[in-house]
Amino acid sequence: MRSNPAPFILALALAGCTLSEPLVRPDIDIPAQWAEVSRGADTEALSPRWWQDFSSPRLERLIEAAFTGNPDLRIQGERVIQAGLALTGSRASLFPALDLSANSGWNRSDSGDRGDNGHNVISERKSSSLNLSTSYEIDLWGRIAASVSGSEASLNANRHDFDAARLSLAASVATTYFQYLTSQEQLRIATENLLITERVLKIVDVRYRNGAVSALDLSRQQTAVLTQRAQIEPLEVQVRQTRTALAILTGQPPQTFALDDEALAALTVPEVTASQPAELLLRRPDLAASEARLSAATADIVVARAELFPRISLSASGGLTSEFLFSLADPANTVSISSALVQNIFDGGKRRAQVDIARSHQRELVETYRKNILTALKEVEDALGNSARDLRHEDNQRQILAEAGRSLHLAELRYQEGAADLLTVLDAQRTRFSAQEQLAQLRLARLNDAVNLYKVLGGGWEMPPTGDTAQP
Repeated sequence: MRSNPAPFILALALAGCTLSEPLVRPDIDIPAQWAEVSRGADTEALSPRWWQDFSSPRLERLIEAAFTGNPDLRIQGERVIQAGLALTGSRASLFPALDLSANSGWNRSDSGDRGDNGHNVISERKSSSLNLSTSYEIDLWGRIAASVSGSEASLNANRHDFDAARLSLAASVATTYFQYLTSQEQLRIATENLLITERVLKIVDVRYRNGAVSALDLSRQQTAVLTQRAQIEPLEVQVRQTRTALAILTGQPPQTFALDDEALAALTVPEVTASQPAELLLRRPDLAASEARLSAATADIVVARAELFPRISLSASGGLTSEFLFSLADPANTVSISSALVQNIFDGGKRRAQVDIARSHQRELVETYRKNILTALKEVEDALGNSARDLRHEDNQRQILAEAGRSLHLAELRYQEGAADLLTVLDAQRTRFSAQEQLAQLRLARLNDAVNLYKVLGGGWEMPPTGDTAQP
């Protein structure tokens, strides 16, 4: 350093010349309120364990099993671990590299020439050495620091992706379980309706034997019984297939997966509302992941720009050398210190193109982020509208079912008394059966609406504290 201090002086002079790049965010006018009217508690009360609001212990156990056994979630967790290890590798570049080497060898050579004494000239050499070297690159322009920042942002993006996958998995388990219960309810309704049609068939058969009705009425009711019986087997298949789908979501073999009985009507449909739309940016992990990727792209621009400027690296080494085998007795020592400055003169525009590519990638991610925000706003609006609409439809459908049940009861009484024909009874049967089916579907729709609202509102997710790099 005493003989050539110029590189070190230059390094100190440029130490404050770290490059920087502003984080660009999409320009969107976030609305102050939602267009759809929402009901229920404020979003602040959303719990990260929102599935408990459905009052289903079985659903809670299924979701917990999915969190530990679902293969897709485990894959996403490994990606978080890989991103954390990549960050560790990036941070290592901030420190000097230190290498230690040792060797010992023996060399014997026969030249083939005879000396003055008439014997071949043979030379033999033994040596042992121990060397320690270090190297360090001065981060003049912040290239290494930006690389570390980019790795941190990538880690955060992967963590947010994991949280989003976890939320999506919980929603999938919930909706699949609700479909399973609905299929069971439809199977129960179909079995009950089969008993009703068989009961009416007995009445028609008695009246036919007594000559009160024609064979046509008997044939019509027999057709109704067969039609109703044919609906049972597809529903049984649907129940089995939905159960096996739940097994896959929880990471269990379908052949040994079993579920306890639970009534669809026993579930609670929670009421969920949304607070200010602007808060959505802080409560959805997928939007947080988009912003983290945008931060990583910004860091990539700094890295690409820094490649245009010179690099200064320092290195030092020291060693011991001895003329003995496996011994450092009477060693000779060496010490060297050096510095290097490297500046690219011509590369055909390659480095400049990398800067332009990085900026284009940033603009791409800005638009992706903007699209995700717009999509999130639409998803909440749609979920609020569907929830309010299906609530009204369910209330109306309950009244329709009650009236259809009374109509069927009166039609059967009038048919037994001979005051109505069989077509009236058949029409009343179809109306009641359809009303039951519609009510079950609307109950499923309301449960799914609640799950979807929890999902699009972030499911109680909150942004982790800055610097928190805990892994799942």
